[in-house]
Order: sequence, then structure tokens, then C-alpha cells
Amino acid sequence: MFDKPDNGGLDGKSVEELAAGVKKMVDEAVSKVKEIAEDALGKAKSGEQLTDAAKTKADEALVKMNTLTEQLAELQQVVAKQKKGGGDDRQKSIGEQFVEGDGFKAFADSGFSKSARGGDLKVKATLTSATTDAAGSVGDAVRPTHLPGIQELPQRRLTVRDLISPGRMDGSSLDYVVETGFTNNAGMVAEGATKPSSDIKFELKSTSAKVIAHWMKASKQILSDVSQLRSIIDQRLLYGLAYKEEQQLLNGDGTGQNLYGIIPQATAYAPTIALSDLNILDVLRLAMLQAALAEYPATGHVLNPIDWAKIETLKDNIGRYIIGDPQDKMTGSLWRLPVVDTQAMAQNKFLTGAFRLGAQLFDRWDGRVEAGYESDDFIKNLVTILAEERLALAVNRPEAFIYGDFDAALAA
Repeated sequence: MFDKPDNGGLDGKSVEELAAGVKKMVDEAVSKVKEIAEDALGKAKSGEQLTDAAKTKADEALVKMNTLTEQLAELQQVVAKQKKGGGDDRQKSIGEQFVEGDGFKAFADSGFSKSARGGDLKVKATLTSATTDAAGSVGDAVRPTHLPGIQELPQRRLTVRDLISPGRMDGSSLDYVVETGFTNNAGMVAEGATKPSSDIKFELKSTSAKVIAHWMKASKQILSDVSQLRSIIDQRLLYGLAYKEEQQLLNGDGTGQNLYGIIPQATAYAPTIALSDLNILDVLRLAMLQAALAEYPATGHVLNPIDWAKIETLKDNIGRYIIGDPQDKMTGSLWRLPVVDTQAMAQNKFLTGAFRLGAQLFDRWDGRVEAGYESDDFIKNLVTILAEERLALAVNRPEAFIYGDFDAALAA
């Protein structure tokens, strides 16, 4: 990385040899200064005044001694660094390259005479992105490009709640009455004859509001320093509630603090007619028929995104898409009913039903975010941020929902 000056006349001397030579000259210079000092001291004792020439000679001797002493110190540092590093492959400093240069060697061999040409060094460094303490390293001056804001993780589209009738509730429990049987004996009656009676049966069912909650901690400093962070935390916590809620609405098993979801209460798929060459589209149409025969016409389908993609890419025998044009901007629908695709539904499963007639969602606490101190948060400058909601689900007409497995249905 450095170019040395032209040959000054001395080649082949190592740094150790140069150091030894300079040390010898330092010793000689010290002796000369000592000799001049003793001579001046003797003249001072005898009352003789020093001449200007003697003073000049003394000054020159002192300057030369100091210069040689400094050069010797530099050479000794170079020698020590080389011994410590185990070689000379490392990046050399400008001082090391100067004392190893031919110009300095020639100047040293001349006894650092005023008439001799002083040593010089031409420095040419290659600038690099390195951040080490070496010549040409400018990496610390490079500033990274920083995008504003925070790049958030993707979020699942949550839509099951939109299918179900909304409601509000008071208290912690929810009671509702379900009609479980009806014997219809209505008939034609002759004049004066006894009229027939019919029977109806009801059952009282109960459920309770369940809490979905989670929290996280953050320091007061980071909330103050990153203005966007608090809104992201709030939004992410609320999203976490909705994510868990969607899973519970479909699959909650009703045990402990779980909601009693739609799928565990749904009616099993049982087609009432047999079709030849049955395919996945036929299965969903027969599920709609099953719900209609139970007097609850279906209002939608819930599918896994993988199964919905299979359906959308079905083609006829000449390669045309069966259910629509890929450029169609209409929302997904099948057999005139909307399709909700969500990963909360297991792959290869389907749920078809009358969602607004068959179930109702009751909110006791809307999703909310609160912040406060918990335990020793106050003395640690921490804040606990809590998100929670409280809700109940009533599936009052289980026969309005048809749940099945595509593989089992196609194999039957």
C-alpha cells in the first residue's frame, strides 16, 4: 500500500541493524554532550565566560542527541512490534515504513549530518470499506441506509366472526332455550270431531363468558423513544386476541375456559342422494342440501385456503376453469354462497351452514388494551401492556351446520 522513495544508497539493512547503529551514535552523542558540559562547568568555576561559538556547539550537540534518542525509540518500538507479531505480514504504520525506508537509512548512516538529504516517504493508501485501525480504512465513515418505521409480520385475514350474528350480554352466564323436538299431528277434522294435539319439546342450555387475554412488557424509555412502538404493540395484541378467537369459534371444545365452538356441535355430513363421478364441488352442494332439508338453508362455506385453491383451479376436459375466470374480480363464492378461506379450518375439512340462524356471538367485553404497573414495574421503569376480551358463543341450532371430510366423502 506504500511506495518507498528511490534507493538512497543503503540496501539490505534490517531494522535491528539500524537500531544498533543509531544506539551507537546516541551513545557517542551523549558522550559528546557530557564532554561539552564538563568543559563548560570547569570554565564556570574558574570564572571564564563561555564564548558564543562554545554555546552554539553545545546547542548543536544537544539537538543531535535528542534527535537520535527519538529515532532510537521509534526503531526499538518497531523491533518490539515485529517480535510480538511473529512476523512482518501485518499492515505497517507510516512511522515504521519511514524508518525502514532507504532515505532514512542513508540519513542515519551519514550521522544525521546537516549536509545529508533527510529521509522522506511517499504514502499512497488504497481506500477500502474496512473498519480496522489501518491506513485506507474508511468503513466507519459509511452510513447505512435506514428505512423508516418497523416492518411488521404478516397478519391472517380473520372473517369467521363476520359470518355469525353479533350480540351483547349482561352478567357472566348466558342461558338460551333450544327447541329439541316437535311432533306435528295437524290434520283434517270433521265437524264435531275431536281435534288432534301436537307436542313440542324444549331444552335449556347455558354457557358462560370466557376471557381471551395476553400481555407484554416494555420499558418507559423505549416507548418514549420509538413513537410508533406503542401503536404497533396495541395493534399486535388486539390481533392476537382475534386470532385466538377465530380458532375458538370454530374448534373450541367447551372444556375449562374454552368456548364451545361450532365444529364440535355441528351435524356430520351425510348425503341424502348418491351421485356418479362425485367431486369436491358436488360434496359441498350436497352439504347445502342436507342443511336445507333440516330447514336451515346454508349461508356460507368455510374452507382451508389449500382446499379452496384446489377448487378454484379445477378445469374441464378442454382446460377451461370451471368456477370462473382467473381475472374475475368478484369475491369467492360457490353455489351462490360466499366462501371464507381461513387456516383456522383444518386442511381437507369443510363447514357449510346457516351461520346467522344457527349461532350467535355475545360480547361481554370488547377487545381492549390497558397499561399499568405490575409487581416491581414502577421501580424498574417498566410498563405492562394487557389486551383482553370476554365473550360467549351460543350454537343454538347445531343441525344448521354440516361438517365433513372431503376424502371420506369422495371415497364413500
